[in-house]
Amino acid sequence: MSSAGASQRYEKVYTLGQGTFGVVYLARDKYTAQEVAIKKVRLSDYKEGISFTALREIKILQELRGHANVIELMDVYRMRSTDLHLVYEYCEADLERLVREPKLVLTQGDVKSLLRQVLEGVAACHDNWVLHRDLKPSNLLMTADGVVKLADFGLARLYAEPDLGTEGGRRMTSQVVTRWYRAPELLFGAAAYGTAVDMWSVGCIFAELMLRVPFLPGENDVDQLGKIFAALGTPNDSNWPDVDALPEYISFAPTPAPDLRQVFTGASADACDLLADMLRLDPRRRITAAEALRHRYFGSGAAEAEPRDLMMRYRRARAQREAEQGAGGVAQRRKGQVAPRGK
Repeated sequence: MSSAGASQRYEKVYTLGQGTFGVVYLARDKYTAQEVAIKKVRLSDYKEGISFTALREIKILQELRGHANVIELMDVYRMRSTDLHLVYEYCEADLERLVREPKLVLTQGDVKSLLRQVLEGVAACHDNWVLHRDLKPSNLLMTADGVVKLADFGLARLYAEPDLGTEGGRRMTSQVVTRWYRAPELLFGAAAYGTAVDMWSVGCIFAELMLRVPFLPGENDVDQLGKIFAALGTPNDSNWPDVDALPEYISFAPTPAPDLRQVFTGASADACDLLADMLRLDPRRRITAAEALRHRYFGSGAAEAEPRDLMMRYRRARAQREAEQGAGGVAQRRKGQVAPRGK
């Protein structure tokens, strides 16, 4: 951890956003002229002046240091006694913005490249006994060269492999992962779980890349379960034995599993097969990140797109949309369809 003098090294440019655990700024390293992102965590907001979330994130990112698909924690310093600053490499965009950009065409090769990079980052986490526990498009950042970086490890933790379904497993909170990307075992209150919760999230992200909209956007936990079972079928003794032993289990009217190829009509059979493996209801049968990287999907069909090319197309698409929106606003004002300010 750097001394307080390190605060003189970075010049804050503007605020990028504010999350649950702190404010994030775009800043410039005065020594290297490199752009960085700085997250400020106010220690005074925490009992005894300690943010265990920030300390956990620092420890985990030190464990994962050097992996191409995990955000780099470049520096840590304190200002006064109240603020802890975490300095990260700066990323230009996130996957959510990419997916939502209406002017951008995402090809099958783009989707394959993005998914591989996500899986590489997740596999690195799991190889180092790290659960991310909040994988979603907005937490997957994109560098200027199109490299995907897993970020926001505020809910991550080191873990010991639990024995799922027994009382011997290591107990953890089920109140993790943003709802639309939360695995059904968590929604049923599982306190012993493993890497499968991250793989469910990756499956939801894969589906979103293909659909360009969230796959399972539940309004509350019960509605989330309903959407999962409508899309994938309800659990039973065959596809998820002993599910009714979970602490918050509730039963749903039996629904057969639809054919995913009828929903993902533009996807290949191999893509649908991999998606089904990621979204298995029973976490013990869900594919791992390492297994997914060996799936035939990556060796068949469209070749993976060049990440740098994707980012160039994203910039052009965004610029085109913004130009059209600006021109539309001017045209409306000229026609008198937009009221002048103050009226």
